[in-house]
Amino acid sequence: MDSRITKEQLKQALSGDFDRLIDDVVEAVNHAKPGSIIDDSEEPVRDAAGHFRRRVFQKALELRSQREAFSPSGRPKRSGPSLEE
Repeated sequence: MDSRITKEQLKQALSGDFDRLIDDVVEAVNHAKPGSIIDDSEEPVRDAAGHFRRRVFQKALELRSQREAFSPSGRPKRSGPSLEE
């Protein structure tokens, strides 16, 4: 079994996270004072994007790990010495 993930799997896993990012961006921009939109919203938007970036990577790793863990052709990794040693 192939342990690669697909973009469709990642999109599905991140749908709620993407919606949260959009909500955070809209909230930051809408709460900014007129004449200070960039100053008032830039940092909250950057923070939201950074959080989303971390979630994308975490979800991708999680999906890949799950596929490897349940792969019938995958071999478990040993953390200690083997029996032959």
